[in-house]
Amino acid sequence: MHTNTSGIYVSRQLISSTYLNRQVIIDSYLPPVNASFQQASLLLINDGQDLVTMQFNEILEQLYNANTIEPVFCVGIHCSEDRKNEYGTAGIPDYLGRGAKASLYTAFIINELLPFLYKTYSNYFFTQKAFAGFSLGGLSALDIAWRHPGIFSKAGVFSGSFWWRDKAQEDPDFNEDTHRIMHRIIRQGNYNPNLQFFFEVGTLDETADRNNNGIIDAIDDTLALIKALKSKGYPDTGIRYIELKDGRHDVATWARAFPDFLIWGWGR
Repeated sequence: MHTNTSGIYVSRQLISSTYLNRQVIIDSYLPPVNASFQQASLLLINDGQDLVTMQFNEILEQLYNANTIEPVFCVGIHCSEDRKNEYGTAGIPDYLGRGAKASLYTAFIINELLPFLYKTYSNYFFTQKAFAGFSLGGLSALDIAWRHPGIFSKAGVFSGSFWWRDKAQEDPDFNEDTHRIMHRIIRQGNYNPNLQFFFEVGTLDETADRNNNGIIDAIDDTLALIKALKSKGYPDTGIRYIELKDGRHDVATWARAFPDFLIWGWGR
């Protein structure tokens, strides 16, 4: 355990996961504590190593010092070298077989990580839970939150890999309406009034334009996903979309967007 110079207390721990057959590094960013028993929201974040790069502790400190957000207990989950298999959509690998361990990663989150946090930080009462992530980690976060609306009430996705598909786009039978996996999961799923969604995309997230409509795929795929959510009944008030001009597929851009996410979800 250590305290950053910013004043935000950070605890790094190792969890031995039976499901993943590895040690998982987590960084817990504790909110300011004013009492022995603390209420706070719980926010899990995939690719927790990126939080270290973006100096996430300083982002939190600025928001707390300005009294901008309610207490949020943030947990950054470091990825493994097998990231492309552990992240993805549970039970539905992409056309190259990636995401094969996504179901195991989901089981780790629900059956190992959450009980560990409840036990280790028993002096906290987690009033609500959210899941966020970047790129493929964002897809994973949304997939897990969508499948467990009784646990999670918010999902935050930065530069989400919503291109994730089970047929190569070069295949003559490829149809983005049916082969983009997360879009299909949402269309086939049920409306859960408990869920809210935050999406960020940068205008320079990529250059690919699969359907040649002049809009990069990262934006197209995200807007199509939002359309699918709205078709299920989710109102505009439950969906936040930001498009960062000159935003790229990188940690610096996600750091720019993260305060917006925190204020959207937990602003005072």
